Amino acid sequence: MAAGSGRARSVLTLRGRCLVGGGLALGLTGAVLGERSLVELAGFVLALPLLAALTVGRRRLRMTTRRSVTPSRVPRGAPAEVVLELVNSGTRRGGLWLLTEHVPPALGRPHRFSVAGLAAGAATTVRYRLLGRHRGRYQLGPLQLRIVDPFGLVERTGTGTGTAPLAVVPRVRPLGRGGPGGEHGSGGDGVPRALAVHGDDDVSVREYRRGDDMRKVHWRATARTGELMVRLEERPWRAQGTLLLDTRARAHLVAPAGRTAPDVPRPPGDDCPPTDSLEWLVEAAASIGMALVQRGAELRVVTATGELSSTPGRGGLGAEELLDRLAVVGPSRGTDLSAAVSAACRAAGDGPLICLLGAVGPDDVADLVRLRPGPATGLAVLVDITGWGDPVPSRRRGIAGAALDALAAQREEAAAVLAGAGWRVTTATAGQDVAEVWAALGAVPAGARA
Repeated sequence: MAAGSGRARSVLTLRGRCLVGGGLALGLTGAVLGERSLVELAGFVLALPLLAALTVGRRRLRMTTRRSVTPSRVPRGAPAEVVLELVNSGTRRGGLWLLTEHVPPALGRPHRFSVAGLAAGAATTVRYRLLGRHRGRYQLGPLQLRIVDPFGLVERTGTGTGTAPLAVVPRVRPLGRGGPGGEHGSGGDGVPRALAVHGDDDVSVREYRRGDDMRKVHWRATARTGELMVRLEERPWRAQGTLLLDTRARAHLVAPAGRTAPDVPRPPGDDCPPTDSLEWLVEAAASIGMALVQRGAELRVVTATGELSSTPGRGGLGAEELLDRLAVVGPSRGTDLSAAVSAACRAAGDGPLICLLGAVGPDDVADLVRLRPGPATGLAVLVDITGWGDPVPSRRRGIAGAALDALAAQREEAAAVLAGAGWRVTTATAGQDVAEVWAALGAVPAGARA
């Protein structure tokens, strides 16, 4: 990147403007009083910025920059190191260079450096660190160069065109072995069986539904139960998992950009807890999704705005794809979850569906019960968003006691509806780690809630 590739311009500094103002006042005073010496002094004062401008204007902004970011993908809350290699590509020794590296506001303030007397063709290295406070994909740079005359009266600026990418992805928390399917083989109930990766033939059966292929009727189970039963699969079972991530803004308390949230309850040993309920859910999706991918599962993730895309030709998301897609997931404006529920149920088929939900009521989960009435695996985590509320009622994000009670009542009703339909349900709070919630979900019997 050549700094001179951008538009360069020379301007007076604050010191230069003050000097020009003083020179004009001195000349006007000398003219009024008839003091020739004051006028001559004013001419000398006014000549200094002019000479400085000529000096700075003769210097061409010739600098090449090579920028590297290590690592280029960091988990939220982790640092990244940026290395700037500056090369004086001109034919003369450089003067005083004042450098400003533009940084997205979500990552902090711009970084400023100074380099003096860099010989022609010589190089120097500047390093700085960034903390990935917020998820997202960012561009670091471009670099702005300022040349100042020795008296600090005139500066010339130029902006380069080169940038470097940095991705801040959600953290992946270890889940341990206590979650659904973590310690089970191919037997047992539907949840461990569906979440465990194995190669046995899946001979699970369910009740016949209108439209099912009659060739899949399991006659032995039909004779035993007295009702028409069909096979879930007749081929070797392929591990799969589908996540439904509730990203609706109305279902969360979303923290303003830059909030450090010192008052938010945090799990023990976590020095960078999620700043709001949506961040907690995204982190949970990353952790659970990575665990499923590592078990060999075919992973699909559906949000309130649609399914996260995967590489063409692949059936599901890979590990890096999952984190990259979740890095840019934000609150959505939609208020209805029905379209996302329908898409998630289609993606899951007869396989497991894990729902990560914000503030919901019984109406929000009615479609889940309606579209998955059979023995298909269903797990749900309902987040108590009030833990991320402002504890000071006078502030804008404060929640009144009546609203707290209403949210809790709706959440309990939704959990009861899901549990009554055979789902495993648990509630997550701001002070809980994803692993703790996942373990609690594994300990809940089918058709019950924690």
